[in-house]
This record gives sequence, C-alpha cells and structure tokens, in this order.
Amino acid sequence: MWYLYQTIVAVVLALFLLNLILNLRSLHRLGEGKWKLPKPLPLVSVLIPARNEEANIAACLESLQEQDYPDYEILVLDDNSEDNTAAVVGEIAAADPRVRLLRGEPLPEGWAGKPYACHQLAKEAGGSWLLFTDADTAHAPNMLSSALAYAHSHKLSLLSGFPLQHVTSFTQKIALPIMYFILLSCCPLWWLQDSKKPKPGIAIGQFLFLRADDYREMGGHEAVKSRKVEDMWLGFELARRGKRQGVVDLSRVVSCHMYTRSSEVMQGITRWVYSAGSLSPWLLGVLMVLGAALFFVPFVFTVGHFTPIIPDYGWSMLIVMQIGAILLMRVLVDRRFRHPQLYSLSHPAGISFWLLCVVNGAIRHLTGGGVRWKERNYTPKSGVD
Repeated sequence: MWYLYQTIVAVVLALFLLNLILNLRSLHRLGEGKWKLPKPLPLVSVLIPARNEEANIAACLESLQEQDYPDYEILVLDDNSEDNTAAVVGEIAAADPRVRLLRGEPLPEGWAGKPYACHQLAKEAGGSWLLFTDADTAHAPNMLSSALAYAHSHKLSLLSGFPLQHVTSFTQKIALPIMYFILLSCCPLWWLQDSKKPKPGIAIGQFLFLRADDYREMGGHEAVKSRKVEDMWLGFELARRGKRQGVVDLSRVVSCHMYTRSSEVMQGITRWVYSAGSLSPWLLGVLMVLGAALFFVPFVFTVGHFTPIIPDYGWSMLIVMQIGAILLMRVLVDRRFRHPQLYSLSHPAGISFWLLCVVNGAIRHLTGGGVRWKERNYTPKSGVD
C-alpha cells in the first residue's frame, strides 16, 4: 500500500507538471502588440472601487492617466472611506476631465462591499468596454490598447489574467506565489480557452475587462451581489450564458501590491477559503486533504527520513521525484511572474501558511464567526458568502 500511495502521488504530480507547462506555453503575454484594435475606437470606462486607499490611489491614477489609448474615462468610487481617499481623487479629478469622483452610497443588506461599489460605478459608465481594476494596481501606458486589441481579436466578453504581484515582506514572499502555483498547476487553462463551447476560466478582480453589453445582459454585479469572491462568479455567470472568457499573462502591463501587512495576507486568503466553505464545506475539506497530500506531505516524509524530529515513515525514489516535480513547478511559475527565485525553496513554508488559513477559514465558517475585509464584517447572518 505504501508504494501504491507514493506511486499515485508521483503520477498526479507529474500530470500537474505537464498541465502547468501546457498552461505557461498557451498563456499569451499582454503588451506584445500582436493584435489589432477595432475601428472606430470605442470609449473605454476604467472603474475603480476605492475604500481607504489614500496610500495607493494617486499612483494608480497617475499610471492610468498616461495610457496611449485615446478615448477613455476614469471613474473612481469612494466607498465610504474613513481616510483621505476622496480628497486625493478630487484633487486629481479637478486637473483632469477624464477623471471623475463618485460618492458611494451606504451598503444595502445582502450586498458585499466590492460588488456594490462596482455596481454603482457601472451605472455611471458610458463606455462600450468596462475595466474594473483595483486602487492598488499600476498600469503600463499600453495596457488599455493591448487589452482592447486582444479582447476584440479573440471575440471575448471577459478578459482577465495574472498581474505582476509585488511582494516585499517575508510573509508575502512565501505565501503569495502559492496562489499562481495552485491555479496554474491545477486548472487546465490550455483546454478551457481552446474549447469551442465557452467555459469559465480564471477571473482575478485586479483586472476584469468586460464588453459592456454582455456585462449588463448578465445582470452586472447585481448577479453576484452576495459573493465576497465576486470576480470568480462573474466568470461563471458569463460562461453560463455562452459568453467567452480569456485569461492572459498581465505581468508586463499590470502590477499590484495587494497587501502591506502579514495580517492582511492571512485575512485575504482566509476570505477566499471562507467563501469556498460557504459553497461546500465537504468540497473544501477534500481539497485541503488533497493539497496537503500532494504539495506538503512529501516534504514531511523527507524531514522524517533525515532528522529525528518526526517518525521515519519510509523513503523511496518516488518521494525524490515528487519533491523534484513540486520544486520544478514552483521555479517555473516564479520565473514567469518574476517572484524572488530564492523563495522557491520556501515552498513548504508557503503551503503551511495556506493550510493554516484554510483551517482558520473552516473554523470561522463552522462556528459562524464570519470574516472581516476592508473594515467590514461578514457573518452568516449578513447573507454574504
């Protein structure tokens, strides 16, 4: 049984490695200038929900003001911030007619904060294309033109992808690259995107580029109003209506500094886990066991063999192959998205951090404790999952 178990794990990891290689080969890099813009050029609305983003919003807007695309507007919604976000945006808007500041309404019952902010922005947007992006992002000058050219050329309703994630603290360096590692190892994007029938891909809320007509036809953010992870559900809703989605490498045109403190990293990952648990606690449990067995336990067996810290459960070349496959996958992802290469070796610590967040999210779900995000508490009584 021991060797059968190790063989199964090694085979699954080999399949994940193959899937990762196929994903990286098929993942187009936005910003390469291979695709043509539509004619005439449509108006594009850039929509930014901002809650307590005083430290980030100016840099975001400055990068957007430098776009080489000629016809766009920038709408920023101050989502009841408690800092000087509105004042910073107001000063920039006074000097640039392309920038508008909107004041957010109080959050209605049954809505999560970000979907309601995006809903308000979309109501004011006049563009044929909508770009929802976060206040902690920065954009290369060719971002809008390359996104529109790609989406138009591939007849997409939604374009999203993988921005460059700036990691500065130790916790960010070990934990955040795990997100791309898991998505690209486990999700067959190469198959989903080549499928004749539209299928959901990966939608990341830092960059959601949507055809306005298709977005409004599906009900906009009101269709996902109770979802804390609303980006993923937007992709599902569009695919369910037969709309095509594309996923690209955004690292040349969009960057993001998601978190500044270790506590925010844990809160962010816990929020994703809590949302998954709201859908199916059993599925979350199965995924946690599989993730631990595939990406963490091989390192435990290694430690047990070479040190007296834990019992030695046995050793074989299969375990060496498992660890080799995991580290190779991690190196490939980190190299593609310019994560610090040295921290590829910190993979066991990063997976441990994610497993801790999974346990934290599961406990909060089971006990009804809810989660806190952007100074808002979401409990089961709120109707937000």
